[in-house]
Amino acid sequence: MTSSKSTQVGLIFFPAFDWAITPTHPERQERLLYTRDQIQEEGLFDHPSIREYRPLVASDEQILRTHICVPNLESHVTESHRIAAGGTILAADLVVDGKVDRAFALLRPPGHHANRVIHGNRGFCVVNNEAIMVDHLRHRLGPDLKVAIVDTDAHHGDGTQDIFYNDPGVLHISLHQDGRTLYPGTGFIQERGGPGAYGQTVNIPLPPGTGDEGMLMVMERVVLPILKDWSPDFVINAAGQDNHYSDPLTNMKFTAHGYAQLTELLAPDIVVLEGGYSIESALPYVNVGLLLALAGLDYSKVQEPDWGLEKVRQSPAVTAEVERICDQVIALWKTRQDEDLEQIFGKGDFFERQRSIYYDTDNIQENQQEYIRLCPHCPGWRVIYTSSTRYRQPVVAISLPWKVCPSCLTEARAHYATERENHQLAQAIWQQPNLQEQKDF
Repeated sequence: MTSSKSTQVGLIFFPAFDWAITPTHPERQERLLYTRDQIQEEGLFDHPSIREYRPLVASDEQILRTHICVPNLESHVTESHRIAAGGTILAADLVVDGKVDRAFALLRPPGHHANRVIHGNRGFCVVNNEAIMVDHLRHRLGPDLKVAIVDTDAHHGDGTQDIFYNDPGVLHISLHQDGRTLYPGTGFIQERGGPGAYGQTVNIPLPPGTGDEGMLMVMERVVLPILKDWSPDFVINAAGQDNHYSDPLTNMKFTAHGYAQLTELLAPDIVVLEGGYSIESALPYVNVGLLLALAGLDYSKVQEPDWGLEKVRQSPAVTAEVERICDQVIALWKTRQDEDLEQIFGKGDFFERQRSIYYDTDNIQENQQEYIRLCPHCPGWRVIYTSSTRYRQPVVAISLPWKVCPSCLTEARAHYATERENHQLAQAIWQQPNLQEQKDF
């Protein structure tokens, strides 16, 4: 529970005072204000291992290298979203520049339900803070960078999965309450990635009632062995805190002490806050424990005022189910390279996905058809046709991978030129992240 030496932690705090879905919505500024009071009460702002920094403001280019905004960025992204994304970018810069050993972006609005294509707000998310940060890291350090994102929010990180589904440079692991019992209804073990990154999407759906014992079992038996095997340059924790036993939106039994233990085990380079809606009973104590664990300080006394064994006890049936899931997931990881990709994705020139995506916060239905080029030399360029109940006229987006081969680049440019002549479209968008460029009519 304590380290032999403390670690320097950079804390980026942004409560977004002027942004809320509604004044009484669970995702509002009070999520962080009680936490700040608790951190101050514990004297952590005065500790030499913890230093607070003010966030940056993300630029258009930094957002658009990750997202395709329909019809444009200004329709969706507020100043608060820019600052939340900029805060995650600063967290990365602090670690890369050696100013701190680890960084904690304690900010809102959250982002892990935001897909590559944006038509509105879904799951309280508009832009994906971790994904924007990962693309920023690759701009600074090069496209060969290997990044692991471990999402511990109770809700499946479906937006992050969507963005990196076919990205060989990113390993995405999501621990979450089973999608059959909770929004967004995804994140099943069989969702394993696209043809360019098959096996690097690792979903661990957990039964309702999973507590400290189950979450830590998953960390030790599955997450840590996979991370050791994959050997990323950076480990990012999308630290949703709605696995807590008092959260009003979920059905899990995790505790503040359990979160601190998880953080100590994972030892992430960067932590970014996601969900968590038990504003007074959980977040202040979870974030204090997390911060102490990041800094290598003693967290043994961290406990919620209403903690009770009956609230957090995990049943034997849940324990047995978690053990079964661990065995299944780690077995799939070990055999991922033995899979017949032609059998999974076909033998044609493109792999096609058709999806219907619901934006629950804004009550929007998106219809999306995606084609991924099955290329032997790179992850393949993609074309996405998208429309929604908000923006009905079809939009097409051409999206290139970070390390695009010459053949795919030539094909993609030709297809983009053809689509620009299609006057039935509202917009044609070109996205090439390594050029910081998004073009339209």
